[in-house]
Amino acid sequence: MTFSIIGRCERTGMFGVAITTSSIAVASRCPWARAGVGAVSTQNVTDPAIGPRTLDAMEKGAGATDALHGVMSQSAHAEYRQVIAIDRHGATAFHGGVKTLGTHAINPGRDCIAAGNLLRNTNVPKAMIKSFESNVGVHLAERLLRALEEGVVAGGELGPVHSCGLIVVRDRPWPLVDLRVDWDDAAPIAHLRQLWNAYEPQMEAYQTRAVDPASAPAYGVPGDPGANPLR
Repeated sequence: MTFSIIGRCERTGMFGVAITTSSIAVASRCPWARAGVGAVSTQNVTDPAIGPRTLDAMEKGAGATDALHGVMSQSAHAEYRQVIAIDRHGATAFHGGVKTLGTHAINPGRDCIAAGNLLRNTNVPKAMIKSFESNVGVHLAERLLRALEEGVVAGGELGPVHSCGLIVVRDRPWPLVDLRVDWDDAAPIAHLRQLWNAYEPQMEAYQTRAVDPASAPAYGVPGDPGANPLR
């Protein structure tokens, strides 16, 4: 009931995840990314602990394969889990439990890996990888979102999706991008696209406000001394 893609930008070192599913609030428990370390997507019957544990192992120096294998070998009910991971070097790893639901597939690519379950067809992850690889030079968040959109075009999930998320980390302990649609009956991915289009022009301003408030742009809201009073 989920499909996702995780990726790395070779030029900037950013990591990110784009994900969607039929259940509520997928971004609260499935996508994980850590600056300078990597990214993980945990899905199918989700154990949210897998993401942080895998990132912890990679932060200590393990590659994606060793990190994920180590976590899953110690994880209860591993047969229910579908997990993908990418490390700081762009190497990828995956785990597909024997009880993964419905039609499912996992496809690695250059600096990316995609997976899904309860899919309309097994070509969905492959289409996502093709999109990601064809958009080199585009901001990582945009690349991931385009790949998610391409997954829908390729068939997507067998049933309707209702929630989705997009997370990207760069060089801070907090995400550069962390957008989510927790529930949308009609078109959650289109809603996520609207959020990204609105957030992208403001993205760097929020980083500046955190590290150098004196040089940060005004908020442009009533009561802000730097705002246009006619706004």
